[in-house]
Amino acid sequence: MTLPVIVGISGASGAAYGVAVLDLLSHARVPTHLVVTEAGARVLQLETEATVPEVQTRATQCWDEKEIAAPIASGTYPTTGMVVAPCSIRTLSAVACSRSSNLLERAADVTLKERRPLVLLVRETPLHAGHLRLMHDAAVAGAIIMPPVPAFYAGLESVEDLVSQTAARALEQLGIESDALRRWGSVPKQ
Repeated sequence: MTLPVIVGISGASGAAYGVAVLDLLSHARVPTHLVVTEAGARVLQLETEATVPEVQTRATQCWDEKEIAAPIASGTYPTTGMVVAPCSIRTLSAVACSRSSNLLERAADVTLKERRPLVLLVRETPLHAGHLRLMHDAAVAGAIIMPPVPAFYAGLESVEDLVSQTAARALEQLGIESDALRRWGSVPKQ
């Protein structure tokens, strides 16, 4: 049995990363639990052509961020791990400080306490010392900090390729392989 992956879409720029993660997991036949925060829904609307209901159809199970009694809020519910894509500084702060004011934050905290992989695609630049301190504190707690930095070596030809490459790298942190991942040296020079 394949354990589900929790996918969080928070209110930072880069909602396409969360959609790509869902698509790659669906292609790999991995069940998913999706939590889109209110701010994440707004960014999704501003940055993509997809609506929240359309994105929700890509997930196995969807939860409102206020549904704190969802199974993913408990460590007794087994999962492979969690990806927050994109991860806002607010969500990073919650993870770093063990704050659980909504389901996305609670699921992230549970993921860490159960020693499961938590991948945070932190979207902010430039970074000030407070952001760096939060990243450090989240990493010390066990989170994998993975800003979505493009891989120019991979012979990618479009924004969609860049997004898919980053999403595939995030899933690799959970031990999930994807055909979308182009590895160093696998693309011949032109």
